[in-house]
Amino acid sequence: MNPVAHIWLGSQESSREPGARLEADYQAQSEVSVVIPCLNEEQSIGACVDSAWAAFDAAGISGEVVVADNGSTDDSVAIAQRHGARVVHAGLKGYGSALRKGIEEARGEFIIMGDADGSHDFSEIPRFVAQWREGYEFVVGNRFQGEIKEGAMSWHHRRLGTPILSAILNLFFGAGVGDINCGMRGISKDLSRRLDLRTTGMEFASESLIKAAKLGARLTEVPITMWPDRRDRPPHLRTFRDGWRHLRFILLSAPNWLFLLPGSLLVAFGIGLVLWLLPGPRFAGKVGLDVHTMALGMMVALLGVHIISIGLFVKVFSYTEKLSRNQRTLESWLKRVTLEHGMLLGGALAVMGFAGDLIVFRHWAAAGFGHLDAVRTVFFFSLSFFLGVEILFSSVFLSMLGISRATYIGD
Repeated sequence: MNPVAHIWLGSQESSREPGARLEADYQAQSEVSVVIPCLNEEQSIGACVDSAWAAFDAAGISGEVVVADNGSTDDSVAIAQRHGARVVHAGLKGYGSALRKGIEEARGEFIIMGDADGSHDFSEIPRFVAQWREGYEFVVGNRFQGEIKEGAMSWHHRRLGTPILSAILNLFFGAGVGDINCGMRGISKDLSRRLDLRTTGMEFASESLIKAAKLGARLTEVPITMWPDRRDRPPHLRTFRDGWRHLRFILLSAPNWLFLLPGSLLVAFGIGLVLWLLPGPRFAGKVGLDVHTMALGMMVALLGVHIISIGLFVKVFSYTEKLSRNQRTLESWLKRVTLEHGMLLGGALAVMGFAGDLIVFRHWAAAGFGHLDAVRTVFFFSLSFFLGVEILFSSVFLSMLGISRATYIGD
């Protein structure tokens, strides 16, 4: 039987619930804070608070329970207070907003987060605390390593959504976490300050892991049990909307994968195609490739350079705004590559391309503007000119982007 449900059944008739605490208890130094985000959870919030207190008592942990209310219109706040929780109010709507407020107000050195719907077993709090005491800064619950009770998790969350998102996040950032969406997790107060968490929705789970991985924080997992929630209404989670928000944040946090890698592949393919066709027509099997394919190669190469430019804008912006941590490679690159380097490269390509096209144009004009035989040469030099102009203006914008945020590229 779910321990939360057991406490709920045993305490619902009591005038003063077993987990109740006096305000004086909050003044004592808390080693651990349990933060529970809450929005209209009157059916289960009391049992969750009691379960957390029971775990503290059983393990001899000095702690507090903080309920971060997100605008409940039912009796959730009164019930939480009656069961001994300290209630704080998050004015901005959203799961992430509630957690950020709760973490900000928590007094413990180690903060454990868990949902208010009865799906998390707060009797497992000591597992998280034990890992923290061993030196880990971020302890994530893993439902797949533990136990998922029947009816606790839909098949598409269990087989598709969470495994796919976990695989992508681990590939991009090397977090090594098998259940990135698990809402039961612990984080040290010091690390939470350093992460500078900003998201407001369900993507908070991804943001915290990504930033912790980039920062090089000590991170581990513990197995947990997931129970069916105790709601008599649909959950706040919206599968496709919140899944997309997770994926969107992961992609936006990985400009190397979203911009630089595909952009580089397009540039290599496009330029390679132009150079391959520069001497003359080629055959791919029985298909003949000529100047029209060269034109396609030009467009692909230019598209790739444009994507790379956007990726560099994103990386510099994230660096200067401190949205991305532990960017030693980028820092080294910013110190070595100056605006003048970009202008020299772009200017050289543009001048070479313009000069080449000008020579071809003069020969064509001398021939009376008849049939143009040097089409391939024109494509080659035109590509050089366009690439040079793109690099030239992108370099200027990158420099302006840094200067506008007090980060001088090249210093």
